[in-house]
Amino acid sequence: MAIERYNPRDAEPRWQRVWAERGIFETKNDNPRPKYYVLEMFPYPSGRIHIGHGRNYVMGDVVARFKRMKGFNVLHPMGWDAFGLPAENAAIERNSHPKIWTYENIATMKEQLKLLGLSLDWSREIATCDPSYYAEQQSIFTDFFGEGLVYRKESEVNWDPIDNTVLANEQVIDGRGWRSGALVERRKLSQWFFKITAFGEELLAALDGLDRWPDKVRLMQRNWIGRSEGLMVRFALDAKTAPAGDTELEVYTTRPDTLYGASFLAIAANHPLAEKLADTKPGLADFIAECRRGGTSAEAIETQEKKGFDTGIRAEHPLVPGWYLPVYVANFILMDYGTGAIFGCPAHDQRDLDFARKYDLPVKAVVLPEGEDPETFAVGNVAYDGDGLLFHSDFMDGLSIPDAKEAIARRLEAQDLAGRPQGKRQVNFRLRDWGISRQRYWGCPIPIIHCPSCGPVPVPKADLPVVLPDDVTFDRPGNPLDRHPTWKHVNCPQCGGAATRETDTMDTFVDSSWYFARFASAPGEQPLSKGAADHWLPVDQYIGGIEHAILHLLYSRFFTRALKSVGRVSVAEPFAGLFTQGMIVHETYKDSAGKWLFPEEVEKRADGTAVRVGTDEPVTVGPPEKMSKSKRNVVPPEIVADTYGVDCARWFMLSDTPPERDSEWTEAGIEGAWRFTQRLWRLVNEAVELGGAEASGLPNQFGPEATALRRAAHKLAASVEEDFDRLRFNVAVARVHAFANQFGEAIAAVRNAGGAPSADLAFALNEAARIVTGVIGPMIPHLAEECWTILGGEGLAAEAPWPVVDRALLVEDEMTLPVQINGKKRAELTISATASEADIQEAVLALEGVTRALEGRAPRKIVVVPKRIVNVVV
Repeated sequence: MAIERYNPRDAEPRWQRVWAERGIFETKNDNPRPKYYVLEMFPYPSGRIHIGHGRNYVMGDVVARFKRMKGFNVLHPMGWDAFGLPAENAAIERNSHPKIWTYENIATMKEQLKLLGLSLDWSREIATCDPSYYAEQQSIFTDFFGEGLVYRKESEVNWDPIDNTVLANEQVIDGRGWRSGALVERRKLSQWFFKITAFGEELLAALDGLDRWPDKVRLMQRNWIGRSEGLMVRFALDAKTAPAGDTELEVYTTRPDTLYGASFLAIAANHPLAEKLADTKPGLADFIAECRRGGTSAEAIETQEKKGFDTGIRAEHPLVPGWYLPVYVANFILMDYGTGAIFGCPAHDQRDLDFARKYDLPVKAVVLPEGEDPETFAVGNVAYDGDGLLFHSDFMDGLSIPDAKEAIARRLEAQDLAGRPQGKRQVNFRLRDWGISRQRYWGCPIPIIHCPSCGPVPVPKADLPVVLPDDVTFDRPGNPLDRHPTWKHVNCPQCGGAATRETDTMDTFVDSSWYFARFASAPGEQPLSKGAADHWLPVDQYIGGIEHAILHLLYSRFFTRALKSVGRVSVAEPFAGLFTQGMIVHETYKDSAGKWLFPEEVEKRADGTAVRVGTDEPVTVGPPEKMSKSKRNVVPPEIVADTYGVDCARWFMLSDTPPERDSEWTEAGIEGAWRFTQRLWRLVNEAVELGGAEASGLPNQFGPEATALRRAAHKLAASVEEDFDRLRFNVAVARVHAFANQFGEAIAAVRNAGGAPSADLAFALNEAARIVTGVIGPMIPHLAEECWTILGGEGLAAEAPWPVVDRALLVEDEMTLPVQINGKKRAELTISATASEADIQEAVLALEGVTRALEGRAPRKIVVVPKRIVNVVV
C-alpha cells in the first residue's frame, strides 16, 4: 500500500505540546540516577533569532537527549543574558524603556527556540535582569567585598566614547570597543575591581587538568594569563638629568641576559615619571595625548608605528659604570604590565629594533646563533630572538641563555644600589584585575553606599536587592542613575548619616560568570543553593562560540574559585568539558542599489543568475559569511519549520561538516535533509508493513540475510553511541545514511522475493526499525516519535532507553585485508576473521591480481600485519 509522506507541520507542534504537557524535560534534583549537566551559552535577547543561532542549541540538545536515553538525570536549562547597553540604545531609539524592550525580545525568542524542539527545562528559566537573579549577585558581591576580593581605586581605564562606558582590556579589540567599534580613549576614573590576579597561578596551573577543553582555548587562556619569570632591575638615574626626588627607574624584564645589548630605556605614556615631566617638558604633554588616542590593546600597540619622546633623562647601566642610556616615553609600553618601563635591546627584540632604527640608536648583538662568526655577525632589520650563546657580554660570554639569566640574576641580587639589591627575581602575570564598573543604567546595581564619614559601605543583605528605578530618562548622554532625583540618596547603614548609592552598574560579564550555578537550584530553592551547586557542578558539557575563549570562560573560572573561597560552592572549575562549535554561514545578497537583501527576497534562476523575487532586477551574490542581521543573510526558524520542518534543519546542521567547523546553509542541503527524513519514514513504515508493528519472540536461529541486517543495526547503535559521546555528530549522520542503504536493500530483497518474510527476517526488520528510531531520536526527535508510535513503542521515544546492543553481533566473522605488492595495492582478500597467518599467505598467493603480478616468480617474503594489511615483497 502507498505510505503517506511524513508531515512535520502536523507532527512537530503536536509532539512539542505532548512533551510540554507531560513535563518530561523538567529535572528533579533528588532523582537517584547519575547526574549529567549539559549547557549551551545562554543568549542575549537582542530581538529575533535566526537558524545560525540554533546550531549550538541543537548540538547540546542531542547530548541531553542521548544522555537521558543512557540513564542519566539530565539538567538542560535555558535563560537570558539580559542586561547590557544595546537595551539602553534601543530605548533611546524607540523612546521606550530597556525593560520593555528586553522582555518583549525574551518572549519572541523563547517561542522561536521552542520551534527547534529542544529538550529544555523551562521551569528553571532565568533572566539576569530580574531582581530575583541580581539580588543574589549583589549578595555575592558583598561576600567578595568581605573577603577582600573586591576593591575600589582610581585607575586609567579604557573609555568607549560612543557607548559612554568603561571597557575591560579584554573588551578592547584592535583598539576599538567590542560592541560600538569606536576608538577607545584612556581616562582616569574611580573603579570597582574583582581581584582575579589572586588566582592567577591557580587559573594557569588548572588548565593542564582541563583535558576535555580544546587545546586552542587553553592556549588562548594561558597566553592571556601570561605568567613570566624574570628579574626586577633598578636603574640609577643621573641626578643631573632627572627631576628632583627621582633617583631610580625599576624595570621588569624576562631577558636580563641581554643587558649588555641595551641601548635605551622607555616608559609608558601614563607612567608617573612621564606625567610628572609633562608639566615641564615642551611637547611631551602633546605626545602623551597622542598616545592616549592610539590603540589600547596589546595587539594594537604591537602593530602600530613605534614612536617615542626623549625625556633628556639618562640612566646608568647596572653593570657598566659610566655607561648611560637615554630614557624615552614610548607609545608601545603598557603601564599595566611589569612596571610600565622597559630596557630596549634592539638586536634581540623586533619592537625595540624598530624603535632603535627610527631614532638612530645603537644595535648591539649579544646572543650568537649557532654556526655564526662572532666577528661578523650583525642584525639588520630583523631582530634575532632565537637560541645561542652569549657574546660581547663580559662574564656571561659563552653561556647559554638560561645559564646567562641565572648568572646575571645572582650578580644583580648581590649588587647594592642605595642600600638594596639592584636585582630581584620576580614572577609576573599579564593578567590584570577585572574592572567591573560600568557607567550605565541597564545593569546590576553595585550594592555599595558612599558615606562621607564611613567610606564605601556594603548594602546590608537584608536590604537587597538594590532594585533599578523604572522612572529614568535617556534624553541626554550619560548614566541616568547619576541624575535620578531620589534613588541614589540614602542614609549610611553604619552611621545613619546622609550618603549616596554607587551609580555604576556591573559589567554584564559578571551576570554570566555564575549563571550556570544558579541553574542548579530547582524552582523554590535558594537562588544559589550550595547543596544543589555541589551536586550539579561542574557542567559536564558546555557548548558555545570560540569568541568567548577569554572573556566569559576566564571570568567564570575566576568567579567559581571566588565563590568557593567564600564558602558558596565546593568546586573550583565550572566546566569539565567544553566544545566550541563552528558558525552557520550563508551567501549574502545585494540589490542594484547596494542594499542587503534577505534570502527569501532572492530568486535563483536556472542559468545561475539571481534576481529580486517578482522582478528582473539583478542581485549580486556574495561569498558565505556568518549569519548576521546587519547583512540580512539570515534564515528565520519559522520559515524553515513551515517549509521543511525543524527536524530537517536539525539534521542538516548536524550533518554538513564537523561540528567544530563552519557550516554553509544552502537550499540544496536542506532539501537533501528533507528527502532523507522522508526516506527514513518510508523505511520504518515498510519494515512495519513487512515485519509487523511488534517484534515476535527471538527466533532460535537466523539466516544470513537476517544476520547481516541485525549486525548492521547493532553496529549502528554501538558506533553512534560512541560518536555522540565524542560529539562527532556528522559522523553519526553518515552512519545513519549508510545503514539506511543496507536497510533499504534488505526491504527490497523481501519484496522481490514475494510473500511474507521468514520469522527470523521479520524479527530483524522490526528490530532494525526500532534501533534506527532510537538512534535518530536525539537528532530528529519529532520523526522519532512518529516512528515509535507506528512501531507500537511503549510511552514516548524521548523517554525510551538507548537501544541495547548485542555485542556478540559486533564480532566480525570475516575481515577484508588490502594486499600490496612492493608497496602498491594490487588486490583485496576477504577471509575468516580467525584465519591463521599461514592460511592468509596461502589465500593471498591464490588471488588473481597477485598471480598476475608475480608472473610465475616466487615472492621473497609475505608480511601479514594482523587484521590490517598484507605486503608481498617480490
